Amino acid sequence: MKYALWLLAASLPAAAQPKLLINAQLDTRSASVGLEPTFRALLGVQPQPAWIGYAVPSVRSYALGCEYVSPEGRSVPGVVHLEPPEQLVVLFRIEGGEVSRIRSLSPDCEIDAGGVPVHWLADVRPADSVAFLSSFTQATVVPRSLRANAIRALGMSADPAALDVLMGIARNGMDKSARRQAVNAISWSKDPRALTFLQDVLKR
Repeated sequence: MKYALWLLAASLPAAAQPKLLINAQLDTRSASVGLEPTFRALLGVQPQPAWIGYAVPSVRSYALGCEYVSPEGRSVPGVVHLEPPEQLVVLFRIEGGEVSRIRSLSPDCEIDAGGVPVHWLADVRPADSVAFLSSFTQATVVPRSLRANAIRALGMSADPAALDVLMGIARNGMDKSARRQAVNAISWSKDPRALTFLQDVLKR
């Protein structure tokens, strides 16, 4: 029963913007027609640096955290989350019509956009997110840092298709670094296939 409920949650689109998003020129729109066409349309009309983001169900890993924040150099009390988040926030920095950075964050983080536009996409289907992130792991012209960040986001994604992509990279990634990053990302998965895969890797 719990597994069935988890699958249902992973299949539902997430819409809510980060509750602690500040200092942003926020624009919210639907990606119900598909993540990639919605994203590409924004690339064509956004001349200045900006961010495009959305939320999807996460694997609920403690690896998804926030940066340490100390206003004015002072340590201040903050919220301690004993359980990992149910959602993953994926943010893409765009500049000059291209993606220059990908970040994976907890929705519990305070996210300061630095005054730049943030296009928040609602109705993103988890499977669309997996397919879009996968495109950054396959292209030979993608910088290694961008590929690594896409692999990390896939590792945090609850959709079972993300694990399929990661296992493919771990087996046949274009370089040793990508394969190692994929194996690390697989270790966050709660899917029984992940454990079987990692056991096979250790036997080699």
